[in-house]
Amino acid sequence: MVLLLSAGASLIGPYNHMVTLDQKVESQWAQVENVYQRRADLIPNLVNVAKGYMKHEKDILTELAEARSRYAGAPKGSPDKVQAANQMESVLSRLLVIVENYPNLKADRTMQSLMDELAGTENRISVERHRYNEIAKDFNTEILKFPGSLYASIFHFKKRAYFEAARGAEKAPEVKFE
Repeated sequence: MVLLLSAGASLIGPYNHMVTLDQKVESQWAQVENVYQRRADLIPNLVNVAKGYMKHEKDILTELAEARSRYAGAPKGSPDKVQAANQMESVLSRLLVIVENYPNLKADRTMQSLMDELAGTENRISVERHRYNEIAKDFNTEILKFPGSLYASIFHFKKRAYFEAARGAEKAPEVKFE
């Protein structure tokens, strides 16, 4: 009986530690989604201001609206959500290149304010992704090390994916005017 109690007690500490790390990963993922939502909320305002100036750039504005919709419709915490966020980031970077070619739009106070908000949000996204990756690394390390790997398999803890740069992110977006 004492042996069973001792064995049970030896499982409690590591299990609780893994649960704590798992919850930290979940909490940080929620923070990443929070700043992604901030970005998604800024986009309609940015698009509306840009529409008046950019009559010939409807394709990019349509793409941006579609990317935002895909992000909003993707299940929370899913790879689809991350992919949609990366797509939104790609379209936004192309939009920013295009805005450079519209001096009146670039000088518009509302547009400038939205661009500043967006730049701040992009910085927050970068910080929160980094924090998520650090917490996910701690969790993944814990469940891969011995004896954590045994506990992880018993209690079905799974390795967490890291945020990685989207394919092609190392190249600057190219926008051609015809």
